[in-house]
Amino acid sequence: MRSALVAGALVCASLLVLGAVPASSASGAPLPARMADTGGGAQLITAVAPKAASTTGTVTWWDLRGGRWVKAGSASARFGAKGLVEGESRRQNTNTTPTGLYDLPYAFGIAAAPHGTRYAYRAVKQSSWWCEDIPSTAYNRWTDPRPADCRASESEHLASYPTQYAYAFVIGFNYHQRVRGRGAGIFLHVNGRGATAGCVSVPRSAMRAILRWAVPGKKPHIAVGTAGGSTAITRY
Repeated sequence: MRSALVAGALVCASLLVLGAVPASSASGAPLPARMADTGGGAQLITAVAPKAASTTGTVTWWDLRGGRWVKAGSASARFGAKGLVEGESRRQNTNTTPTGLYDLPYAFGIAAAPHGTRYAYRAVKQSSWWCEDIPSTAYNRWTDPRPADCRASESEHLASYPTQYAYAFVIGFNYHQRVRGRGAGIFLHVNGRGATAGCVSVPRSAMRAILRWAVPGKKPHIAVGTAGGSTAITRY
């Protein structure tokens, strides 16, 4: 996703100021138990910002054990430079993180997959690109190599960002039924230096832990939202 802070940079970088929100309600119920939907699997990642204008918050990953959601880990998170917006109404190049519930099609990285990773993991090569060119037939897709109808100026050369894309998950926003202009290249990835342009980012150690934790057969999803309001994570 195109960076909001550096002209011409095509990367979801991250802020240095961290924030956190509680994962449980006053009654003690875990967050997934209070959500409208968790994706139907036995694993879930929640990414919560205090409010829509926030650029920081918390990522927590959960396991469903014996009918109860149990927290497996948590880390500080960073969001878009312009905060968060409802995923269904988001527009590309607005530097906002889309809220909603999404699957995680596959993982990728410049670094080798952490030992114990079970998820499908694509190795980034010098020829690997993420196409964000709206008219392209490859819009919002990994391409290797980049096709002729996908302009480099409108796409991310993944290998150019060894910090952010050392480890990443593709977030299934606008992925399965693409709406051109809604947005492309939304990932869960490693923190960078400034605000993201729409991705969710966490420390490198957290990305490694999430990759080792995720089990494809448990159908993990990611829910992105705010603590309250019209984009409250409990709505998804």
